[in-house]
Order: sequence, then structure tokens, then C-alpha cells
Amino acid sequence: MDQADQTPALENSQSFSFKAETKQLLNILIHSLYKDKEVFLRELLSNASDALNRLRFEMLTNNAVLDPEAELCVRISVDKDARLITIRDTGIGMNKDEMIENLGTIAQSGARKFLEAAKEQKADFSQVIGQFGVGFYSVFMVAEWVKVNSHSFNPDAEPVTWYATGEDNFQVAPGDKTDRGTSIEIKLKEDAAEFANDYRLKEVIRKHSDYIGFPIYMGEEKDQVNKQTAIWRTSKQDVTTEQYNDFYRQLTLDFEEPLMQIHYVTDAPVQIYALLFVSGKSERAVFSLRKDDGLKLYSRNILIDEYSKDLLPEYLRFVQGVVDSEDLPLNVSRETIQASGMMARLKKVLTGQVTRELENLAKNDADKYELFWKEFGAFLKQGVAANQPDAEKIYPLLRFKTNLKPENWSSLEDYVGRMPAEQKTIYFILGEEVKSALRSPHLDYFQNKGTEVLLLTEPIDSFMLMGLHKYKDFELKNVAMADEAAAAKPTDAEEEKNKIADVDFGSLVESFKLVLGERVTDVRSSARLSQSVARLVEPEGSLNPEMQRVYKYLGKDFEVSKKILELNQSHPILKSLVSLDTESALKNLVIEQIYDSALLVEGLHPDPSSMVARVQELMQAALSNPGSVSQDPA
Repeated sequence: MDQADQTPALENSQSFSFKAETKQLLNILIHSLYKDKEVFLRELLSNASDALNRLRFEMLTNNAVLDPEAELCVRISVDKDARLITIRDTGIGMNKDEMIENLGTIAQSGARKFLEAAKEQKADFSQVIGQFGVGFYSVFMVAEWVKVNSHSFNPDAEPVTWYATGEDNFQVAPGDKTDRGTSIEIKLKEDAAEFANDYRLKEVIRKHSDYIGFPIYMGEEKDQVNKQTAIWRTSKQDVTTEQYNDFYRQLTLDFEEPLMQIHYVTDAPVQIYALLFVSGKSERAVFSLRKDDGLKLYSRNILIDEYSKDLLPEYLRFVQGVVDSEDLPLNVSRETIQASGMMARLKKVLTGQVTRELENLAKNDADKYELFWKEFGAFLKQGVAANQPDAEKIYPLLRFKTNLKPENWSSLEDYVGRMPAEQKTIYFILGEEVKSALRSPHLDYFQNKGTEVLLLTEPIDSFMLMGLHKYKDFELKNVAMADEAAAAKPTDAEEEKNKIADVDFGSLVESFKLVLGERVTDVRSSARLSQSVARLVEPEGSLNPEMQRVYKYLGKDFEVSKKILELNQSHPILKSLVSLDTESALKNLVIEQIYDSALLVEGLHPDPSSMVARVQELMQAALSNPGSVSQDPA
């Protein structure tokens, strides 16, 4: 018997063409070999669950629905000899327009994204197809043809039938379904006959769909196949790590274990069941089922919002999971719930719990917290930058590298614990990256004294400092702005001997002023420099370096204040400059390069490539007198 003899005929049908992307998608699904064809059932059951959820929400405010007494469930029947599977749900159903939209064209954009991803991935795409809104089409991995019968919840709607074989077209015709919901009839291919078996289907359901919130029955059996347990309402003592991980995979389709989970149940100050997860990566996987930030919000097991962004502050948006509360009213709109203040109370409780769990992780498993910090530290810094009401609660979670421990992460409490008794300030330095920050001339004095300095090298750090001015009783201070009087130290006779004579140094300062002109407000000797030749200092009353970087990252127009150039009166380069004539071209080149290098270290040079020609001239001058070049690159 050929395929045409096995397919049901649709009377009075209309033919529609699939979009080009959908055709390509179907071609991939029909002709490619996937390891796990069983996921077609997961996708269809997920769609059925969505339809049931939508109907249950509709019935909260609308009793005028078709078959209001019908049980909200899914039934699966099998005809082994005919290789037929039928999946029926009593959900919201579809009318003709919805049928054409949902099964004919809605996958256009999703199909395109799926196809783009398919070009770059060698993974088994049957595991990820649901992310792109094309999960229904996975049925064609196993189907010769598919027939969908549906009747909308609206009693006045007409039933409708949809039929396709996976070719270029699909048909839509008047249906004969009298009860509410959707029925999907699948004619299995010969190589998919294994699924025409009750035991095999039960196995797939328990593997992929055990936690669907509606009963799934096989045939006329009264015992449901799936547990249907809302795992977040189950006692923590009764949930295994494997069950948590299984639920996380079903929620996100992330097959890596989560970095941490938070199972939280409380009755006061509000009633909450919550199961939250932090993934191992900050970037949402291309195949993640979660397409947006936000938690799934339930009330009495009824899904209210798929992506609620009001349950946690934005800086905790990386947290995924489910929140269920019986204190939420169901007979009002989401906007009314927000206005009632209930969401604010839920948010406060959940934020506090997540913060405590992160503190516990940091205390009990430093290695795992380090993994967390590397992935999500920038989010917490954003919370401080936004000057959240609970910003101080984030301070203990912050981690930094320092000049004395550049390979390790330290908390502010670690830093304070290592401070000498006389130190009353937490010092920090801004830089583009750790190595450049460690080379900063601003660190010279602190390095020599053995003073620990936080290395702030991420763009978000400048923003964070807008909300982090003080930790406990210790103010934070930029080493570039630290009081020179406090940093100055008495010079011994040997150091004084190594300095350029004041008269010669005065002449050198005048040469710098002459060459640099109005680009600097002053040139002077520094009591802070030991290893570096020069540093740039902010004049009194100018915008601090943190705010200058904030404006730079925001692309704001602002005038960089002219700096004071401080020189190391003992540095060999300056000693050599003293011996050059005032009119020497080489002397002018070196002065320009010293200034540009100082700008570069500060991250303020407007055009670093402009130095190339000058550097080449300096190289040429060095090569003409190679004996004068130091062998120590430092």
C-alpha cells in the first residue's frame, strides 16, 4: 500500500504553502538522522501543557468555555498495527485562523534562527529544536503524515482540521471535533515503529515530561504516567540531586549541571515556594529554552507569568527558576498584582534569600564561588553601581585582585583583615587590565611600602565606585588621588645623591613646559615615584578619574581636564635628558613620548597609533648609539 492510500482525505480543504524557511527546516528534520527521535513526544507534550495552562488561566475569569467540566489532562492512545499515535489534550484549542498561524507561519523567524544555528553546530538538534519555536515540526522526524484536529474553548468557534506530510504544503479544512482541545494523530514511519508501543512511550514521558503539571494518561488507563509533582512544593528532604538536575534540564535544556540551586519554602512574611538555579555560564546558551530573563511565576500551581522580571532585582537576572505563592490573587490582572505591593514583598524576601545563599557558597566552597564570580561578578557590581537600596548587602559578595595577590580573588573583608593597624583607607587603582595596572606609576610608592591596592580593571568598576565609597569604617581612595603628603617619605642621603641637581632639574622642567605647552597645567617633581619616570596627576577641583572613565564608557562628550605632569627626579632617562641641548630634536621626541606614555598608562590617550612614527625615530636614535641602551627592559 503506498502512502497516498494510508493518508486521510480532507474534504473541502484549502491548501497553503509553508514559508521557505519552514520548508528547509522540514527537509532537515525528515532527511537527517538524529540520535534521539523520541524528543518529538516531549515537544508535543510541552505544547499540550501550554494549551492546558492557557485554558486554566482563561477559566479564572471566564466560565463561558466549551466543556467547562472536562478534566485538564493529556491522553495518548496507540494503534500498534497501524503505527498510529494520537495525543489529545483538553486545553485552550484553536480556531481556523489560529491553526493557520500556529502551525503554518509562526515558525518562520524561529526556523531561520534554527537554520543559522544548524550551520555552526554539530550537535544533535533534536535536543534543542524547542528553543526556536519550531518544536511542533519535530514530529516529522517520525511521521509520514500528521493530522491535527482542534476545537477552541470558545463555544461559538467551529472545529478545524490541519494536515501535512512534510512536503511544501499543508491543508486546512472544517473539522468534526465536538469536544474542547486539540488532538494530534501521527502516522509513524516504518523506522519509527518502536514508538507505537505503550511501554516505549511511557519510558519517554518519564524521561522528558515527568514534571508536566497535568496528568498524562495512556489509553483509557486511570493511572497517570507522569508524577505531575510540582517539585518546588516538595520537601527538600524528599528531592534528590538527580531530580533537581533533571528539573533544571527540563526548565532550561541546559545539559550541564547548575552551579547552585536554591530550594526555599517559607510562610512568612509571605507564602513562597521557590526553586531557583544559577547556571555555570553567564551567557544564555544558544539552545536554552529560556528565551528571556525572569522567573516563572505561579499561584497555586497556575502559571501567571512565564518571564516575571519583578521577583528579583536586575543585577540577579542570571537566576532562573520557579516561584509559586498562594498569597497572589488570581482574579486580577498582573498590573494589579504589581500595584498591590505583593510583588515588592516577594522580591525583598527572594533577594535576601539569594544573597544569603551566595554568602554561604562563598564561605563553604571558595572554589565554586570563584567559578560563580568569574561568570557573574559583573552583575553584582552592576547592583552596586545602580545604588540599589540593598547595595551594602552586595559588598561581602564582591571579589578583587590586588597588587600583592594578583593571582587570587580577595573579598573586602580579606583586604581589611590584612591591613596594618595604622591604615585607615582601602586603596584602589583603575586600569585597562591587571598587567597594565601593576605597571602604573601611581603604584610606585605603595609597592615599595608593601601596601595592598585593589586592581579595578573592568569597565563596570568605574560605575561600581559610584555606589561603593566606603566599606565598614574604611573609605575607598584612588591611589592616583591619594594625598601626596601622606605618601611622601623622608629621603635618605643616598637617594638625595641620586637626584638630578635642583638647578638642572629646573631647566629640564622648563623644557617639558615648553614642549608640552597648554597640554599640561604644570610640571613638577614627585615625592611618589621610584621606578617610573613620570605620572599624570589631576589638578585640584577636576573630575575624578572614576567619573572620567564613566563618561568615556558612556560615550559622553566631556573635556578631559589638563593634568599635572610629575617627574621622577632620580630616573636615568631624565638624567640623560639633562645632558642634551635645549634645542635637541631627540630631547623633544623623548619629552613627547614620556607624556604620551603617561596618557597611555592612564587609558586616556586619544590616538595611540599616532605614537608609531615617533617611536620609530627613537628606535633609530637608539640604534645609532646602541651602547647607550640598557639591557634591562624593566
